[in-house]
Amino acid sequence: MDKKTKIKFAVIGQGHIGKRHAEMIRRNDDCELVAVCDTLSKEKLGLDKLEEKFYSNIQDLLKAHPDVEVVNVCTPNGLHSEHALAVLEHNKHVVVEKPMALSKSDCEKIIYSALHHHKTVFCVMQNRYSPPSVWLKEVVEKKIIGDIYMVQLNCYWNRDERYYKADNWKGTKDLDGGTLFTQFSHWIDIMYWIFGDIKNIQAKFADFNHQKTTAFEDSGFVSFDFVTGGMGCINYSTAVWDKNLESSLTIIGSKGSVKVGGQYMDQIEVCNIKDYEMPKLGETNPANDYGAYKGSANNHHSVIENVINTLHGKNKISTNALEGLKVVDIIERIYALRPLSVLK
Repeated sequence: MDKKTKIKFAVIGQGHIGKRHAEMIRRNDDCELVAVCDTLSKEKLGLDKLEEKFYSNIQDLLKAHPDVEVVNVCTPNGLHSEHALAVLEHNKHVVVEKPMALSKSDCEKIIYSALHHHKTVFCVMQNRYSPPSVWLKEVVEKKIIGDIYMVQLNCYWNRDERYYKADNWKGTKDLDGGTLFTQFSHWIDIMYWIFGDIKNIQAKFADFNHQKTTAFEDSGFVSFDFVTGGMGCINYSTAVWDKNLESSLTIIGSKGSVKVGGQYMDQIEVCNIKDYEMPKLGETNPANDYGAYKGSANNHHSVIENVINTLHGKNKISTNALEGLKVVDIIERIYALRPLSVLK
């Protein structure tokens, strides 16, 4: 594809994930990175050798580049809706990092604007691209595992002062929103993608060792029923000492049991299903490496590929705006049960 027909991108936010988005765009032959934006200077961001245009104001970037077709929003959670709406107002497609917003109502505003401007909203939920996730969806969707009885999602990660640094948006109530939004919305997305919506939510929260670093809980037990049948729970914590312990998903069905484990839910630990032989899965990409701490599987290249293929009509969108809204809606309903005692 020659340069004239490449899809032109810009990236708003040049933190770790924003830089990752920018690099994935640069590496894809079907697109071109035109500009990036951040409130911090190029020097502070370590972007001294940046070849693309740099802006410190979103409106300046959007006005200067009418040729840009897609803008990736990689800013703090609490700014996602404001920035996505600004992009849509300039008639551009938008890729929104997780979570789509911090409230269902803000997600609805984004969807309304996208429909009004005939533009597409892509939500980043890269764990859907991991081979174990794709396989799990097939096992459940085709009822290979039978009727769903129980589902248990365990997310036990380390997020200490190496992560929650002073004078940073992470850990704040207005820009971060909570542990489920920033740390574990990927896993809630996988659960929703595979098993659907939830109801009859009960929850218990605690703040064990983040009193000085975050404005909200670090741990929780959440139980619920699935709308389509069966019951489930999410047990999560960022109070784990030193390093991540696990992300795991256990499924009990009428025809068998499955457990996907490992630090990043990348290993099939148990597959015991009636008259079924486990296929050989492809390799899961390594985790995002943030130095002192680790994140979820690095599948951002797949996100960019999906944007390009969708806009070219070669494929369908992997995570649409309605699915992004549903993840936020589920977290919002869970957090409606969060007592003020864990909010500071």
